Amino acid sequence: MNRLSLIVIAVLGFFSSCVSDSENDQVIFQRNLEQIEKYISENDIPAVKEFIDPATGIRIFWQETSGSGNLPAIGDTISVDYVGKLLNNFVFDTSVDSVARANNMFNPNRTYEPFKMIFGVTGLIIGFEFALSRMEEGDIATVIFPSLYGYGSRPQNDIPANSPLVFQINLLQVPIKDE
Repeated sequence: MNRLSLIVIAVLGFFSSCVSDSENDQVIFQRNLEQIEKYISENDIPAVKEFIDPATGIRIFWQETSGSGNLPAIGDTISVDYVGKLLNNFVFDTSVDSVARANNMFNPNRTYEPFKMIFGVTGLIIGFEFALSRMEEGDIATVIFPSLYGYGSRPQNDIPANSPLVFQINLLQVPIKDE
């Protein structure tokens, strides 16, 4: 009888841990959404246009829209300037020299210049790439997204696990499409 009880307890423990992971993901997502709402209410984010995806919690605030109509397509080599921040406004990465210096993160061994990437192929974090998919060449926007679309439960250098992220993105160049 003791053996059967141990097996039942082990099986129940296994299934309850699966449910807990799922519940934990949902709890983290909900907490991230609340943190994002608080950040938005406490920080003035000027916007001439906004996008909210309720299903993902991704929010985009355009500071400038170019009207160029030139959207990136998968395989395009595009160029962006960016600033990555946590919700406490700690800057963890940037392509802009002056921003790195102003935030005491300047690395003399790094070249600060627009980041060039192959859109849809480079393997960027989902929230960043999602924002780029909605931007036109010349647009400047701030995107805020839950940790699920950033680094999730994996800490990255100065980014703690389960951290929602904020990126200021300037989409500088998208190849002109042949018509």
